[in-house]
Parts: sequence; C-alpha cells; structure tokens
Amino acid sequence: MNHATTPLLLLPGLMNDARIWNPLTTALAGERTVHVAPTHLHDRIAESARDAIAAMPAGAFAVAGFSLGGYVAQEVCRQAGSRIAGLGLLSTGARADTEEAKQVRQRMIQAVEGAEGTGTGTATFGQVAQGFATRIVHASRLQDRELLNLLFDMASTVGSQGFVQQQRAAMNRMDTRDLLPRMHAPALVVCGREDQITPFSLSQEMASLLPDAELVAVAEAGHMAILEQPATVVSALVRWLGRVDGAMICRGDGVAAV
Repeated sequence: MNHATTPLLLLPGLMNDARIWNPLTTALAGERTVHVAPTHLHDRIAESARDAIAAMPAGAFAVAGFSLGGYVAQEVCRQAGSRIAGLGLLSTGARADTEEAKQVRQRMIQAVEGAEGTGTGTATFGQVAQGFATRIVHASRLQDRELLNLLFDMASTVGSQGFVQQQRAAMNRMDTRDLLPRMHAPALVVCGREDQITPFSLSQEMASLLPDAELVAVAEAGHMAILEQPATVVSALVRWLGRVDGAMICRGDGVAAV
C-alpha cells in the first residue's frame, strides 16, 4: 500500500448497503484504507456521523457520501472538520427537507410500518423498494435486471426498520449550506443529468458554495449514477482522491500510514 494515501470513509444512501460503493472499492483495492459505514442504524444523521467518525483511524481522512450518505458526510464535516482532508458528494444536496418532502417520507414510513404502527409491513416495504426503480434509474436502464436486482437486494438487506430509520433521519436533517463555504479541502460533486431525486441544480448549488470543488454531470444517468455509469463516476472519484493526497502532502499534514 502507498503510505502517502489518505484514509477514505464512504457512506451509502437510502436502502443501500456497502455494495453501492463496489465500483470504487474494487478500483481502489489495496491502495488505501477504506471504510464503508452503514447509514441505516440510527434515525438521526448526527448519530450515524458520530459512529462513522469513530470507525476511522486517528488523523485526517476523506469522506464521500451518496444520496442520504451525502447528508451524513456533511454532518461528519461538521463534527470533525479539522480532520477532513476531502469531501465527495454524490447525488445529494445541502438543503433541509421541505414540508412537502417530509410529508412524503412520513407516508412511506406509515405504509411500511402498517396502519397501526405494528412494524409488520414487510410486504409493503418490498413494494415500496420496487416502486423506487422508475424514479432512481435512467429510463434506458429500466430493463437492466442485474442493476434492478442489486438495488432490491440492497434494500432487502437494509430492511423495513432500517428504511424507516433512514427516512426519519433524512426528514429531520439540518440545512448545511452554511457549512460548505468553510470546507476548504478538495471537494467533488457528482450528479446524474437525469436525477429525479436530487436534481442537478442541487449539485450546482453545492459546488458553488464549496471553495475548491469539481462538479461532474454524468450523462445518461439518474440518481444511481455510480452504478449506472461507474466508469465515469469512478474516474472522477479517483481524480478527486489524487487532489486530496496531493493537498495533504503540500500542507505537510501527517497522512495516516496504511
């Protein structure tokens, strides 16, 4: 392993497990310390961020979050700002939920938990998970059974309880637009051009607020750009990590040995 590489924290999105990051972790195999932290164990963004930080080695590290994981990544920066060597934000945003968005999430929670809050709505959860497909992938991928099966299998791994906790965490998250201008580490913002969940305008906004950000628009991709167009997204992430490592060396910071 290269001793001049920065440890990397990765955070999955809604109904995703560590496999959402497989294109990147496969490309980085053996190159640096990489930890994928779950985002479905708590119903508060701050708690998920706290646990993720605790899992990282001492010293500086880079963090990248996908979708819901992007909200957690920004909270990681809030909690551990002095340790953040780089910030990657994929298919996400910096704004808090609108009241309308909160109501949509609450309806999904109620559907999953059941009308009486019994928590037995696993079949309904399966329907919810499958129903997301038409919104989270590009139209050209709607017949990609391998991709759709992976999305459903990840959702099944997270489970109905994890899904509910993720939705509650998302609906109560903070607006982080005040934080981003203070993040002077190398940053990367990535979004699919046809993302219906977190539109490209949200990525443009984040990139404009970050002092040192590259903005990458991924053609022919929806919300799941990292799985729909992995070569493009991984190339951008590897380029970003090169900037992070270079900045650490130039600053003379002690990059954790790996």
